Amino acid sequence: MNLKGIFPPLTTPFNAKGQLYPEKLKSNIEELSKYNLLGLLVLGSNGEFPLLSFDEKVSIINTARISIAKDRILLAGTGCQSTNETIDLTVASAEAGANAALILNPFFYKGLMDNSALAEFYLNVADESPIPVLMYNMPANSGIDMDADLIVELSQHQNIIGLKDSGGNMIKMEEIIGRVNADFTVLSGSAGFLLPALKIGAKGGILALANIAPQLCIDIYNYFNDSQLDKAEFLQKEIIKINKFVTREHGVPALKFTMDQLGLYGGPPRRPLLPLPDDYKSPLLELMNEIGLGRL
Repeated sequence: MNLKGIFPPLTTPFNAKGQLYPEKLKSNIEELSKYNLLGLLVLGSNGEFPLLSFDEKVSIINTARISIAKDRILLAGTGCQSTNETIDLTVASAEAGANAALILNPFFYKGLMDNSALAEFYLNVADESPIPVLMYNMPANSGIDMDADLIVELSQHQNIIGLKDSGGNMIKMEEIIGRVNADFTVLSGSAGFLLPALKIGAKGGILALANIAPQLCIDIYNYFNDSQLDKAEFLQKEIIKINKFVTREHGVPALKFTMDQLGLYGGPPRRPLLPLPDDYKSPLLELMNEIGLGRL
């Protein structure tokens, strides 16, 4: 499977009552599909995955699949706290039309999630999954930073085809890329280090910023591949502040607020998450103006 390119991890639209709003998911996908994105991810961290029921997750995948072109890749986040539920959701995602599953490691019992436990988890899921699996390393949310030896070991499984790494450790990422087989794809998990990741061999990114600045993310990727490094480096510097504000400091509420300003549907986050406080709205609007971020 070709995973070389840019994916936005879609937000999950809710109405004022906190219920799924599938019409808005469709309209957001329609707008983002105007850009040369390789595909889309649903049910990632920015999709408020832990706040959704099993049936809601399957419904979102169904809605997304009928809303995007067949030649676009649909990734689905399916990493639950138990191995059995992860397998069940991965199978259901495949049946709903997902092309591959992005799986965050279990973390609630993080003190017991050593390399042996994590290896068994991923191998069991990969054995049962009818679609390819990507590992998801997200220490900021999970509290677990999967080490290079474990990732390289798991990359040998024929059904584990890639890694989304949101840790931002370029030394570790470079080691992993140097040790895995050529057909294993490492993707940057943040626009904040997209270009540094590409420089050491990453093949693209799953980037929250691609929801609100898809062309900027695509341009960094294309300029790098066209050896126009000066242009890529200029854009990388341009996006640092807003990426930090939206995706690292204020998360889903800030991302959804920004989407509302751009003609997409952000809407409310699901409780217990709260909307972006008013005190942060003006600084965010100023950052948007700095990089000329207008309606998509």
